[in-house]
Amino acid sequence: MLTDTTPAPLLSPALLAQLERMELVSRKIFRGRMKGERRSKRKGQSVEFADFRNYVPGDDLRFIDWNTYARLDRLFLKLFLEEEDLHFYALIDASESMNFGEPTKLHYAKQLAASLVFMGLVRADRVKIETLATTHRNPGPVLRGRRSMWRMMEYLDGIEPGEGISLAEGVKNFCMRNHGKGILVLITDLMDKAGYEPALRYLLAQQMDVYVIQVLSQEEVEPDIKGDLRLVDCEDSDVAEITVSRPLLERYKRTLASFVDGAREFCTRRGMSYLLANTNVPVETLVGNYLRKRGLVR
Repeated sequence: MLTDTTPAPLLSPALLAQLERMELVSRKIFRGRMKGERRSKRKGQSVEFADFRNYVPGDDLRFIDWNTYARLDRLFLKLFLEEEDLHFYALIDASESMNFGEPTKLHYAKQLAASLVFMGLVRADRVKIETLATTHRNPGPVLRGRRSMWRMMEYLDGIEPGEGISLAEGVKNFCMRNHGKGILVLITDLMDKAGYEPALRYLLAQQMDVYVIQVLSQEEVEPDIKGDLRLVDCEDSDVAEITVSRPLLERYKRTLASFVDGAREFCTRRGMSYLLANTNVPVETLVGNYLRKRGLVR
């Protein structure tokens, strides 16, 4: 039985049923190491017909369309869509600032990562989960196939907030460990006093299809506070004493809106997809609606 303080399961039966019918999609074409359960735009040798082209000496005679030859007295080769696997990376920010809200931003991030990774496992894609503090000595799991679901859940359940690493350092280390192509989804609140720009610039050098999902809690978007408060930064213990008033709240909302717009513009100008995720939006809606519109899933 769930209580008010018990976090919801990462993957509910209803969400699993929805995810079974969906798959991850890349805007780029990547050649995987193993064949998976998907079709690429590149021509190959699966059973799904794609197109014709003129025969040239040296082509495999098995793919000549003899029916077309009988009608036109010309040799044409049948082309097929190639089956290939997709490499998917989920990079989770587990810093102390993610341990905020109800549900916490970190729990929401883990729900989202679990949903995306499960879609990859169903399609036999190669998937990898890491946090910003993952190291070479303790790498995140590389998973493939439905049987890996419980390893995924075990790893996600073990992620705790409070990793003492900056956003830029964590992303830099990820890029040094992972040089392959594929889809990368960075799930973070982008809250770092050094700024998010250095971290995102590291991703530009990667030959990946990059999605940045900024997670904010409803309490951050619409704070319900008033009076005299003493605020303590959860990551570096800086203290600020303030008196909350309506003008202050309005200025805070304008600052937050400017921060979000700046992150969106930074990503868009550099070919990265950006999405703002409010924790009061169910993950089912985020995946089935917003991420579908962004082209990450279908």
